[in-house]
Amino acid sequence: MAGVSPKLLALDTNLVLDLAEELDAAHDFLEMFKARGYGFRLPSTAAMELRWKSRGDLDRRVRELATGALASLRKWDIQPLPELGDLEYAIAEQFVSRLHHTRHLPDEELNDGLILAEASLAQIPALVTSDAHLLD
Repeated sequence: MAGVSPKLLALDTNLVLDLAEELDAAHDFLEMFKARGYGFRLPSTAAMELRWKSRGDLDRRVRELATGALASLRKWDIQPLPELGDLEYAIAEQFVSRLHHTRHLPDEELNDGLILAEASLAQIPALVTSDAHLLD
């Protein structure tokens, strides 16, 4: 149908790393939502985390997965979200601060808050997972 926007879903760093690790659950998730007409977006904070992990993570395996994930985004049809402007970034920071102060977000997961804020500002639902591979 012409003029209809696809349904979108923002993905976080951990899901993309799970895809690079060839975890069946991550690929099944992607295929299931793709079959339902969803397109996938990667918030700029998640892309930044992947770049940092590909260059600076102490764990060689994580560096390899992050490098592979960055190289495979196009293959998986995951498109980047544009970076936030100054006003949007200020809103995102306030959102993360509120999540932190209300204890809805652990101290070590501040980037997850930014990923949620970026997706929210783009009016896209987001999937944020933990390092523990919640999709397993």
